[in-house]
Amino acid sequence: MLDSIHTRILVAVAILALAVGASAAVPSGQALVVEDAETGERLKTVPVEENTTVALEYTHSVEKTRVLDAYAVQDGELVMTRMEFKSYGAGLPARANVTTENGSFVFDPQGSYRELYVKPGHIAGHKLHVGDRTYDLVELSDARSVRLHVTQQSVLDAALH
Repeated sequence: MLDSIHTRILVAVAILALAVGASAAVPSGQALVVEDAETGERLKTVPVEENTTVALEYTHSVEKTRVLDAYAVQDGELVMTRMEFKSYGAGLPARANVTTENGSFVFDPQGSYRELYVKPGHIAGHKLHVGDRTYDLVELSDARSVRLHVTQQSVLDAALH
């Protein structure tokens, strides 16, 4: 009788181990990962789908006006789709095909990135928009440099994050 109980327990543990292992290997979808650029520590993982908008919003350090850099998740990359800004200043496109919409300058840049590095600042007040959610990137990172990238996540990853 005791052997039968031990056998059942071993079988149950083996089945559980296989289930956990299988869920770790089965892709669930994509996720945007925000991690400390220096240590690699994951600060935030947000599930995303194809064409989810990911945007960085901040105050320009010299002009003291709002800037928005928008990207779309496409094939595991961040494809830049739009830049909005209120006034020209250092680092903003002066020679690009810029139009105006609702009092802002709008630029539709080209570029695709596997990763983005951002140095959030208290004065700039960096915010991260992912779809309809907004995160305070300064608070999240304690104003330390971060790396943003899209990754595939397994069912287990999705459940843990």
